[in-house]
Amino acid sequence: MAVNDTNLPTEEVITKALRIHGSDNVAVAVVPLAKGTELTVQGITVTTSSDIPMGHKIALQDIPEGVNIVKYGYPIGRAKTAIKAGDWVHSHNVQSNLGELLDYTYEPVAKVTESVENIGASNDTAVNGAMTEVMGTKESTYTFEGYKRDDGSVGIRNEVWIIPTVGCVNGIVKTLERMAKEFPQENVDGIYAYAHPHGCSQLGDDQLHTQRILSGLVHNPNAGAVLVVGLGCENNQISLLKEVIGDYDPDRVKFMTCQAVEDEIETGMELLEDLVAYANRFTRTTCPASALTIGLKCGGSDGFSGITANPLVGDLSNRIIEAGGTSILTEVPEMFGAETILMNRCRNKEVFEKTVQLINNFKTYFKSYGEEIDENPSPGNKAGGITTLEDKSLGCVQKAGDAIVEDVLAYGERVHHKGLNLLQAPGNDLVAANALAAAGAQMVLFTTGRGTPFASPVPTVKIASNSKLANFKKNWIDFNAGTLLTGETMESLGDRFLQYILDVASGRTHVRAEALDKSELAIFKDGVTL
Repeated sequence: MAVNDTNLPTEEVITKALRIHGSDNVAVAVVPLAKGTELTVQGITVTTSSDIPMGHKIALQDIPEGVNIVKYGYPIGRAKTAIKAGDWVHSHNVQSNLGELLDYTYEPVAKVTESVENIGASNDTAVNGAMTEVMGTKESTYTFEGYKRDDGSVGIRNEVWIIPTVGCVNGIVKTLERMAKEFPQENVDGIYAYAHPHGCSQLGDDQLHTQRILSGLVHNPNAGAVLVVGLGCENNQISLLKEVIGDYDPDRVKFMTCQAVEDEIETGMELLEDLVAYANRFTRTTCPASALTIGLKCGGSDGFSGITANPLVGDLSNRIIEAGGTSILTEVPEMFGAETILMNRCRNKEVFEKTVQLINNFKTYFKSYGEEIDENPSPGNKAGGITTLEDKSLGCVQKAGDAIVEDVLAYGERVHHKGLNLLQAPGNDLVAANALAAAGAQMVLFTTGRGTPFASPVPTVKIASNSKLANFKKNWIDFNAGTLLTGETMESLGDRFLQYILDVASGRTHVRAEALDKSELAIFKDGVTL
């Protein structure tokens, strides 16, 4: 049927409503449904009892009070009151099932068991090591043009980064960024200073978080060279930061303490001249897809995110991992309600236990401040059709495809296992995207149903869940997954998306966010400030 509603794209939709899983007792409206609309979904015919917005849910059967609402084949909450077939199903008549901390049992799915048997390892440690070796050496059938670094890593951009240890020197690093653009940059993609308000008067985990994020950025392969700038009296002393950074190439990474030099601009420019010259040595060469590490994130989700954009990213993640590469899934609160799906795909009992701690520690963090565990989704999510955190989470985890979970990373920790990794970070878009960059992601794949212009230190690809958004915000959106609603197959769209990602990695294409200011770091803070 042709869609003429002005709120919708002009493509022809394939159905008015979608039932995602055969056991679901709700469907998702693909177009706005007026009261009294009759529709048939997988042989079930209902008539809408009210207007139902696009992306929102409609009951396919009578659902008594207290009975679970099922979407994606899993409960997303329960009925607050009795719901009739054809009713609009949303926050007015649904409540979350989330609450206290839970005990979990490791019940590995067949894919995990078969993989362990195929490797033939005699214990969990051997399995993990063997899989890392197998995936790391698997020959890729596709390649990209990247920058091979001296330490064996590969960047998809060749930039010079200026990183302050403390917010007190933000003005200095910004000045250096502006002045350094005068240096010859034949092979350098840009010079960027990353400001943040931290590093002074921090204690305990907060200081360690700052150090780990800055250290991770120092090591990110998109940075061809790095200048670290300190003040001299801050808690986050350069000497302490160096301990977290660990081994580094002194030709690639240089340090300056402003209080220790007479003219920090003059000294900084001298150091940057050397660093820009060092970065200019690198040129793009052909690299296997196994060298890619992608971060997986969503924000401003809607009722289509779990149907189009997130599964598309999951398909891409599967392809990269099958080629020997790496993907990192984060935003832990948006795993609540879907965590067992990930837990049962853990490589072994050790990874399972780390995942349990990841989930329960974040729940404990919420409760320590008197906050409800289900204090999500956001107003924008709800407007887009997401009702409960379980609803959001079951869509969110689809970005991870169906790969085995190889490891769980603490906030600020760098990835060291190929395959799918889980990363401790909140749902906040900026904090989580920065954590992905610090973990080693060369790019972040960001799905959205409502749009956002934010940028992070690495190319941040915005994937729209619906064509309306893709057509309306062309200056924000890089790729449209909404064509899945108008008949394109996942195989066809997945092929196009993979090629797009390889083009971004090769520098043939730049994402919209790269033209925006990406210079503000967002770092997680929880404790006392002196």
